[in-house]
Amino acid sequence: MRLLIVEDEPKTGDYLQKGLSENGFVVDVARNGIDGQHLALNGDYDLVVLDVGLPGLDGWGVLEAIRSKKQIPVMYLTARDRVDDRVKGLELGADDYLIKPFAFSELLARIRGLLRRGKSRDPDQIRVGDLEVDLLRHKVLRGGARVDLTAKEFALLALLARREGEVLSRTLIAEQVWDMNFDSDTNVVDVAVRRLRAKIDDPYAVKLVHTIRGIGYVLEERST
Repeated sequence: MRLLIVEDEPKTGDYLQKGLSENGFVVDVARNGIDGQHLALNGDYDLVVLDVGLPGLDGWGVLEAIRSKKQIPVMYLTARDRVDDRVKGLELGADDYLIKPFAFSELLARIRGLLRRGKSRDPDQIRVGDLEVDLLRHKVLRGGARVDLTAKEFALLALLARREGEVLSRTLIAEQVWDMNFDSDTNVVDVAVRRLRAKIDDPYAVKLVHTIRGIGYVLEERST
């Protein structure tokens, strides 16, 4: 899943990006309200974490712009702890309001809770053949056996699973999983797919990750 953090304090923004990336999310960070509004309205995000006191455009304005166009979950993460601020944020359409300083474990739990509430957009669990992918608990089973994946391997598998049967180009995979522009000389995607296959395909007779020559990869169960 892809998250947008709108936070002007560099240490906080970097901390959130690192921590959430380690938990399997693809994370973009905007350092001011104008950039945050642009990314939120034009990007494909599952959730936005938004500060209030931002340069250029404050968090109230960013949320109003988002709500005029989209209904993605938005959580305020801010030092503004007055009751009237919290009421204002929720009345503007925020889905949650967390006060700084905060515990990362609580932030992560709240994010996962909001994503669960939005499961009409994305299921909690995806099954492809005997492969089970739990998107919120970051657990993978193949034939009932636990498969341990790194954060990036899980992000790659989750992307393929959410778009089961759809051929995904290397460019799209690189953008979604590594948040990078794809360089045709870079084999990062192919290497990652090989490592993923070694864990979820190689030990089993039925293969689920397939290469579409010259295009990319697809996750699907094929009849023999």
